[in-house]
Amino acid sequence: MSMTDADRAGAAQRVEPILDKRPVLIGVAALTLLVAILRAYEQRFGWTAGLDSFSPEFQTFWTDLLQFAVVLGFFSVIALVAYLWRTRDRDFALLTPAAETRRLFFLVQWLVVFALALFWGLSFFSEQTAVWHMTAVRDTDFTPSNIITFYISYPLFAIIGIGAFFYARTRLPFFAKGFSLAFLVLVVGVFMTIPNVGFNEWGHTSWSMDEGFAGPLHWGFVFFGWMSLAIFGVVLQILGRFRELLGAEGVEALLRR
Repeated sequence: MSMTDADRAGAAQRVEPILDKRPVLIGVAALTLLVAILRAYEQRFGWTAGLDSFSPEFQTFWTDLLQFAVVLGFFSVIALVAYLWRTRDRDFALLTPAAETRRLFFLVQWLVVFALALFWGLSFFSEQTAVWHMTAVRDTDFTPSNIITFYISYPLFAIIGIGAFFYARTRLPFFAKGFSLAFLVLVVGVFMTIPNVGFNEWGHTSWSMDEGFAGPLHWGFVFFGWMSLAIFGVVLQILGRFRELLGAEGVEALLRR
């Protein structure tokens, strides 16, 4: 007896693993490689071409990088959101519990990469920026450290976070039926660190505050950065949905493993 296309599709779905670890491994590896490249670029051209914003070397190695990063970030977020929305699931009634569980695991992996991007942006590169301004005298708001921190690493984690939000909205019934307050606080909160950059640089230009890192000028970064703690609320919502899909016995079996 020959198998029909429906039988073959059902068999393929049954053998497809619920958890595929490749996305998170690829995401973490790609993010780590990008950070290493950015840090090496700073080390190579920060002191040799980044101290005088009027020099042609600064234009070549830093101003051009700034312009490229802004344009790339703008079009990347538009393309990502457009793709996720265009390919959205239009009928969740056809979504099987196994497929939804698979998508929930994928969302968790997306959030892991997002959390790592937050660390590199809000911790590593932000602290590095403070050290730079305590070491070198800025003659422009667009210092090498600021370009890497505010115009590459911040937009990067914002894009990853927005992508996670729209993935959940377009692929998972739990997040599609309404707006998760925890998810909104997480994504909107950390995104607001980017507009806060403008206020921060205006204050530094007006009052020459390099570098009182605990000053009021930096409180906005702390306020919005701490909104990343809303990720725990998102994780609780995901775990709750896992329990609904797996049942008490499924959760216990998973914990025993």
